[in-house]
Amino acid sequence: MEKHQDTYERKTTKEQSRKYRQKKRDMQRRLIKTFFMLLVMTGIGIAAVVLIPKGEKGKVSSQGESLQTSAKPVDKEEESKDFGQKEPDAEKSEEKPDNGDDVRTAVITQADLLAAGYDYDSAIETVKSFDGYERDSELTAKVTDYENRKAACVPVDIDKVTHVFYHSLVVDPELCFANQDTDPQAVGNNQWMTTIEEFNKITQTMYDEGYVLVDLHDMVKETTDENGNVRFEKGEIMLPPDKKAFVLSVDDLSYYHSYDGYGYASKMVLDENGKPKCEYIQRDGTTVVGDYDVVPLMNKFIEEHPDASYHGARGTIALTGYNGILGYRTDISYQTRPADMNADKLKWLEEHPDFSLDTERAEAKKVADAIKAEGWNFASHTWGHLKVGEASMERLRADTEKWKENVEPLVGSTDTIIFAHGQDLAEWTTGYTPDNEKYNYLKAQGFNYFCNVDSQQYAVQITDTYFRQGRRNLDGYRIYYNSIGEMDSLSDLFNASDVIDPKRPPVPRLN
Repeated sequence: MEKHQDTYERKTTKEQSRKYRQKKRDMQRRLIKTFFMLLVMTGIGIAAVVLIPKGEKGKVSSQGESLQTSAKPVDKEEESKDFGQKEPDAEKSEEKPDNGDDVRTAVITQADLLAAGYDYDSAIETVKSFDGYERDSELTAKVTDYENRKAACVPVDIDKVTHVFYHSLVVDPELCFANQDTDPQAVGNNQWMTTIEEFNKITQTMYDEGYVLVDLHDMVKETTDENGNVRFEKGEIMLPPDKKAFVLSVDDLSYYHSYDGYGYASKMVLDENGKPKCEYIQRDGTTVVGDYDVVPLMNKFIEEHPDASYHGARGTIALTGYNGILGYRTDISYQTRPADMNADKLKWLEEHPDFSLDTERAEAKKVADAIKAEGWNFASHTWGHLKVGEASMERLRADTEKWKENVEPLVGSTDTIIFAHGQDLAEWTTGYTPDNEKYNYLKAQGFNYFCNVDSQQYAVQITDTYFRQGRRNLDGYRIYYNSIGEMDSLSDLFNASDVIDPKRPPVPRLN
């Protein structure tokens, strides 16, 4: 089994790695204002659906009936529903500005959506951008409501923001976990991987418990001193008092060759609406497209529950590069075929004689751009799933160069590195000291956010020069041993016995 599972517990342009959500909101506001001007100039009522940020989610016609993998609907009422549904009121007589009912409804829809995601300032701005809103009692009431909800929020304790992570999700547990007594790969699958059913239950339970997804960068405020140096301090996240913030990351979203035939998705693709989905090859060899991994499942859940995400936040995707990214064989080694190229790469190339590195890279970049447009960030997981604590400086440099040459051009520059195998550059108590050669090198390469694996509920370290956070694996090993009462490391998030997949066999202990 390839060693890509976690075992233990440049100045970077922030605009390229974290501001996709802000760009979307800015674009939405510009669209609203532009259409207002067009309506005033032409008097034509233009369909307001253009202004809605997500729109109605397109259905994927090729979704296989044999695999029901989408997040399950919930019974509770959601804030995202019925936005802007104005009840008739014969007693209201105030004269409303002649800007068009469609645009007015779109403004309410957009503002309510922003407010549902706790972005009350943008919601207020959206309402106030409607010409003559002051004379509209419903719109002024909206502003008052948003202001009151904003005032009721309290600052999140940044030191108590937990960070959870997954690997690629298991679509077919029976296939993935078969032959536990004879197949080491199946044992590793059982220990490190989470099934779609478990992920959906965890996501729903955490939502019900008041957990709200925040961006890793929301935890930090970056400033620049008089010498042009970037400094870090605790950020401010404002949420209602009954809500709790958490960070999400996903490791190894490369769909390694070693996953083939074990019931995982094979790659990320775009559906007919340009939305990120997954391709899955079923047991009979047919290929279907749908919600078969964390990215599309979480996107769908937040579309249905906008209050599950702070300002539209998504997670951070940590990528290696040795097998390419997102299921595309984008590494230069597939073209150069070095002497030490391993057997699974050679086998794949034999099965794909029409392979084109340029095509693979172009397709991967297209998908990566769409993923970022949804609010996700990318991070380095090192090119070769490197054990940074044990690696020499020479090897760390060579590995980082490979990541920047083969992965960064496709996903954009990033200021975040998520260490593989749970290793780190220093003990938590000492932090990264000025004489830490590996830290200084990675810092010079543009990395300011560092994440390892830690079994603690909270592990946050913010200094003038870097941000560091420990992450908690929500994997088969912890779910299983929590469910049978031998561990208690997940109870603040969910009850493991309620979420464990009944198709998961007993999980072997770690060696």
